Amino acid sequence: MVKNIILDKIIDLAIYEDMPNGDITTDVLFSMDESGTGEFVAKEPMIVAGLNVVERVLNRIDKVIRFEQLITDGMRANEQSVIAKASGSIASLLKAERISLNFLQRMSGIATTTNKFVELIKDTGVKICDTRKTTPGLRALEKYAVKIGGGYNHRFSLSDAALIKDNHIIACGGIENAIGKIKKAISHTVKIEVEVSNIEEAEEAVRTGANIIMLDNMKIPEMKETVRLIRELSRTYIIIEASGNISLSNIRDVALTGVDVISLGCITHSARGMDISFRLSH
Repeated sequence: MVKNIILDKIIDLAIYEDMPNGDITTDVLFSMDESGTGEFVAKEPMIVAGLNVVERVLNRIDKVIRFEQLITDGMRANEQSVIAKASGSIASLLKAERISLNFLQRMSGIATTTNKFVELIKDTGVKICDTRKTTPGLRALEKYAVKIGGGYNHRFSLSDAALIKDNHIIACGGIENAIGKIKKAISHTVKIEVEVSNIEEAEEAVRTGANIIMLDNMKIPEMKETVRLIRELSRTYIIIEASGNISLSNIRDVALTGVDVISLGCITHSARGMDISFRLSH
């Protein structure tokens, strides 16, 4: 789960964005001592993610709001399922409504999208992984949602691992030069991943000591042949990752090429937010 110190910074920014000078409407219509109860209702089937974030939002706005989860993150909700309830000051509930829904809808959308891919290849042993194509400032929440959907996290930041991509290779004058420079500078505990676009680059990556090889935007036949070559040439096990132009329609074909990991930017940058409503009763 996302650490509270990170979560609170994200939530406080969202609260300030939505209420820089209070809530003009709610502050006029309701006093803080008027109480009510609200329900978070799924308007379509989904994998739910972000309920702990909603609870944190409510408590940042009003510490005495009571929050009850009726299901937990990672569970499926059906259309019209009540996901959770919140009770307390009507004013506080109204102020928290949109911020809570924004997080819950976004995170549930990512979890649901991820799970669709996971289910299609669950018998292959291949892992579905996210990328750094996340909403600025929300990476921790979105990567958490990927895990809730059954996926795995790639590196969180540029500081986590060496990933030599196409522009690195071009600027360095080739894979061998790039890997050589990296190896001289980093600790032996840091893995080196190289992005390749053809079988020749994959061979060079194996020969120069890559720990992980990413097959970028390859057609299925070339991917199969490249996987075969990597396995044949490598003396130690090299993790093979596939990425680029992978969708629900072809992900199973990709998984069956023999790769270990499939990384998908679409599960975060293109995931549709789920339809969830907040129904308040006095």
